Amino acid sequence: MTTWHEGRRVKLAADLRLAGTLLPADEQPEEETEAPAGALFLAAGTEGTVVRAEEHRAEPGPEVREYERLKALLDDFGHQMPPASRERLVAEVASLEPAWTAHRTAARRVTVRVRLDNGFVLGDARADLFTPA
Repeated sequence: MTTWHEGRRVKLAADLRLAGTLLPADEQPEEETEAPAGALFLAAGTEGTVVRAEEHRAEPGPEVREYERLKALLDDFGHQMPPASRERLVAEVASLEPAWTAHRTAARRVTVRVRLDNGFVLGDARADLFTPA
């Protein structure tokens, strides 16, 4: 995975079409029920600079939180537990491990704010729309 950071030079990986209602930048869009007011096309290869990059992680589900809790209990106090209790705890941790593994390996979504050289700013754009320049 490419490391995204402020100041990195990037370029659009493919042609990009932006469509939707036109609003001032500081206003939040309402539900779009009307046809788009216009469209803007940006060509692949248009260069710019990363202004901000954010990594978004999925929230852990109840199985992941339970795995973390039980694994910490096992690591901290497992050596003091009676053998039968420790075996039950080990089995329960093992049954929750697939959920933990899936959470750890889940793709993290990265968004960037890029100021293009032509003056346009793309905010909260998926990082995979860009390649290093």
